[in-house]
Amino acid sequence: MSVPRDYDVNPRRFALGSRSPAARALYVRLAERLRPFARVLDVGCGDGNLRAESPQVVGLDGSMTMLRAHPAPRVLGEAAALPFRDGSFDAVTAVNMLYHLPDPLLAIREARRVLRPGGLFVAVTPSRADSPELAAVWRPAATTFDAEEAPALVGEVFERVEVESWDAPLVTLGDRAAVRDYLVTRFVGPADAEERASRVRTPLTLTKRGAYVYGSS
Repeated sequence: MSVPRDYDVNPRRFALGSRSPAARALYVRLAERLRPFARVLDVGCGDGNLRAESPQVVGLDGSMTMLRAHPAPRVLGEAAALPFRDGSFDAVTAVNMLYHLPDPLLAIREARRVLRPGGLFVAVTPSRADSPELAAVWRPAATTFDAEEAPALVGEVFERVEVESWDAPLVTLGDRAAVRDYLVTRFVGPADAEERASRVRTPLTLTKRGAYVYGSS
């Protein structure tokens, strides 16, 4: 199942998650890996988290609401039909966005097309076993691009695949409001999130699970 894209109609949901310390740490780690690459395309760039860490990034997103907050250069476009010539970039990233697509392979093939020879593709995605401490009130649904299947999907397009997984207690929710907001970022409706949060004992530390998947040829 692909995850809905609601960034134009509900930007607050995105903002609740994108400014967390865990999100910042993810982008800082990714920026370190991208440092050797002169020109990077961030597909599904949102409002610019990766651009804040990597000045060489060109942002692309299908949401004009997100792009308005992203520093230039920025381009409105879709991952499955990138508006760039073959071999335009040294690296292409897709951070927590391929699960929005019914067929992520279309976007991965497009990423390879716009990469120069020897370029790097990076996908980031959570696991279906993410945040197990919330299992009594919420469980991640299987998507079209979970960490469990992501390496195999990237491997259908790129000859070499490297996986860097994370599985650690990385997020602490200090009170019921923090639990509610976390659930809202996971597409739980506000009223439902409030009710579920009332059943969670806080403070609560969540185990975050997912992976960076690197593809190259």
